[in-house]
Amino acid sequence: MKKKYLITVLGPTAIGKTDLAINLAEHFKTEIVSADSRQFFKEMSIGTAVPSIEELARVQHHFIQNRSIFEDYNVGTFERDALALLEEKFKTFDVFIMVGGSGLYLNAVLNGLDEFPEVDPDLRQKLLLELNERGLEYLQSKLKSMDPEAFERIDVQNSQRLIRALEICEGSGQPFSSFWKNNRKSRSFVSLKIGLQADRRLVYDRINKRVDAMMEQGLLEEARALYQHKELNALQTVGYKELFAYFDGNLSLEEAVSEIKKNTRRFAKRQGTWFRKDEEINWFEYDQKRSRIIEFLESRIKIID
Repeated sequence: MKKKYLITVLGPTAIGKTDLAINLAEHFKTEIVSADSRQFFKEMSIGTAVPSIEELARVQHHFIQNRSIFEDYNVGTFERDALALLEEKFKTFDVFIMVGGSGLYLNAVLNGLDEFPEVDPDLRQKLLLELNERGLEYLQSKLKSMDPEAFERIDVQNSQRLIRALEICEGSGQPFSSFWKNNRKSRSFVSLKIGLQADRRLVYDRINKRVDAMMEQGLLEEARALYQHKELNALQTVGYKELFAYFDGNLSLEEAVSEIKKNTRRFAKRQGTWFRKDEEINWFEYDQKRSRIIEFLESRIKIID
């Protein structure tokens, strides 16, 4: 049976993953599956930097704005849906492209999810109470003390993921990260990973400019339209919660924009921490000629075959 290849394009936010993924899909005459958990939701567009109408027209994308913020959608469900899509698409294509910046969602497709112990459901309610009474920063400091590795790698701005890590820590008496056993599940495709990188200062500058562009494109109005639903999990994310704090009167608009930039930079740093642990990633500078990356991929596919 002929081998099938899943090329994964990854790297920090604002590094240029979408552009590269489209270039690769056009070259290999294939399609793209998005593993960006923020881009699943159709009510969120500007703040999640979904591909433009022009970009979406160039190549068929999957899992872009295909869900509603009112639906409960998690990484386990995404793993199931993405694998089902790939199984069907590999009947037509020998190569498929996956793109995203979430190590958790990418890893679910490539290797499967880690197994965690069952814990007392009352723990979650206790942690939710602590979140409401003492705030996000209290829970962040708690995780940093209990599990420094998890604190560095997960998105601690996302209250749901933060609470999940803490309930495992408290319920099992072991660090959340200790259950990252890397017990890889077998897949029907060959995985090739392409990472884009750049000097941290350049990444941060690109992030700042992207946030400014989002504000010019109407992020404030988009967030205002979603404000009445601010408690939904899908909206507990950078770019929206800071503007919700502005609507609540807790921040000025200037402070909110500054917080979006700061929290996005922190997220990019965590992405880097996650990806640096993966020795299978083939790294290229963000401005590397696309032809060079394509040559590399074609040589790897030839070697594997």
